[in-house]
Amino acid sequence: MRNFIIIERIRIGRVEDDFHSNAFKAALAEFISTLIFVFAGQGSTMAYNKLTSNAPTSPAGLIAVALAHAFGLFVGVAVSANISGGHVNPAVTFGAFIGGNISLLRGILYWIAQLLGSTVACLLLKYTTHHMTVSVFTLSPGVTVWNAFVFEIVMTFALVYTVYATAIDPKKGDVGVIAPLAIGFVLGANILAGGAFEGAALNPAVPFGPALVSWNWYHHWVYWAGPLIGGGLAGIVYELIFMSHSTHEPLPGGEF
Repeated sequence: MRNFIIIERIRIGRVEDDFHSNAFKAALAEFISTLIFVFAGQGSTMAYNKLTSNAPTSPAGLIAVALAHAFGLFVGVAVSANISGGHVNPAVTFGAFIGGNISLLRGILYWIAQLLGSTVACLLLKYTTHHMTVSVFTLSPGVTVWNAFVFEIVMTFALVYTVYATAIDPKKGDVGVIAPLAIGFVLGANILAGGAFEGAALNPAVPFGPALVSWNWYHHWVYWAGPLIGGGLAGIVYELIFMSHSTHEPLPGGEF
């Protein structure tokens, strides 16, 4: 019977419920948080390229980029958690939708905000760095699209599972600083694991902004399909196995 719980909880939503002032405030929070996160993460990559004259990424460079992304996501989630739920990631929003924690219409609104936030961050970086190249996500030599595809599924599963365990599950207690910290840590750890192979996006918004600004969509589908599948699987697994639906509560920031 539990497999029907997921289906029953998935909903489209209603315009009057999902397109009101609080919903747009939540979307604005997602836009700002994603901008903060992508500006810091992508900016660290561009700063490394500036300091090394576009040299290949070194172990120290990978650590620096992973830390910048971890810190940026920590802040992005923390500042929007009580307004929108602190998704900052279309894969997190999709995982929350699959678990019935956000409606389709609200999810689409969040997706638009997240993608706009990433795009504006990359445009600002392009301008402030005097038109430096905005780095797009690429596969390392010897890494196939299917290697990258599985990488993204596994890493994003870990990320969204962490979101569920620390931010969505009503048994989590007071979110405080633990959820944003854990979410930032799991992102940084997975960038250390997968960054050298395929960039480790774990978030479709992160490669979207650079791809749009640079107009380079090569292998871009991997960074959508992998995270969405991983995020959706995490939502299903956590909802079916660990979530107590008798005490299920909505995420902050509106009707979820």
